[in-house]
Amino acid sequence: MIINRKNGLRLAAVGAAAAATMGLCSVGAANADTFVPLPGGSITQTLADGTVVTVNLTDESANISPSMGSTPLHRNVWVSGKASVNLDGAGVQTAYIYPGYVLACQVDFGAGVDATGGASMSWSDIMAGTVGSPLSASTGGGITLGPGQAVPVDILDQEYADAYGGEAHWGGNYFEGPAGSVTWNDSTLGVNGCAGYAQARSYVNVEVVTDNVTSVVTLWGQPFSIG
Repeated sequence: MIINRKNGLRLAAVGAAAAATMGLCSVGAANADTFVPLPGGSITQTLADGTVVTVNLTDESANISPSMGSTPLHRNVWVSGKASVNLDGAGVQTAYIYPGYVLACQVDFGAGVDATGGASMSWSDIMAGTVGSPLSASTGGGITLGPGQAVPVDILDQEYADAYGGEAHWGGNYFEGPAGSVTWNDSTLGVNGCAGYAQARSYVNVEVVTDNVTSVVTLWGQPFSIG
């Protein structure tokens, strides 16, 4: 677990187990650990009230390793990165950071589709940039995907008590003021039952709340193959 303190707030990143995807930017299957440096990215958008939002993804990498399943149907990768947000404008109240990965499989070898609560979407639409990633995503492992499907997976797993005192989980974190960040290191993504190519792509959703608007800015990372 990586703890990052910004503006006096405690930001925690806990690895989320998840599933993976079909490949356009292929790195090749890994019989031994393969380290993949990733370029990250940056986006700047101006909201309706003039607030300027800049989202940066830095220090991004993936370390592809043989899965414990030791079969062609299993994949495993350790991901790291840092999402930082800067806000410029009057009336800024709070911003929420939701980092995660979209995971998919080219061909499924198994019984049916079980997205374990994650919202499925077309991988081709994701690659074309015609859909935004949702603020609600799966946090569990062992996700089984059908051909051409993709599922967003939270990289954060914040535990809290719900209204009835039960255990609940949240895939985001927040900060107040002009800047904040979240860091994760060696968080595990895994796919089971995938007979085709598997690929992953990072994203960072930032929900900004000001005196006048509430808006979401999404930054996509570069897709990478995990075999």
